[in-house]
Amino acid sequence: MIDVDVLVGKWIREPTRRAARARNGRMLARKAKGVKLRYFAWVRERIGKPEEEIDVPAGIATVADLMDWLSRRGEEYAHAFNNRKVIRAAIDQTHVKPDAAIAGAREIAFFPPMTGG
Repeated sequence: MIDVDVLVGKWIREPTRRAARARNGRMLARKAKGVKLRYFAWVRERIGKPEEEIDVPAGIATVADLMDWLSRRGEEYAHAFNNRKVIRAAIDQTHVKPDAAIAGAREIAFFPPMTGG
């Protein structure tokens, strides 16, 4: 069995300089294009792939918008994102809330809630 805390925790604890700039509020806004999406644990299992690169359509501005758009891409995505309230997200290896803007993101990850310590 996969330990989600270990898998996602290692990935989250290695922030890039870009993520550090985002946390400090110095990231310049730009249109999100060529964003890598990463899926962990049961989100990955339901979608059937660990990651993919997409061009974010116009009008998709937040993590919640992206999850809505992804859920309309096919049955596997609808199944993975059927309960968006439990799915967690990170932009450039920094945890974010669903209302977080995705402009400027290079990587967005989706994973289930983490447990344990």
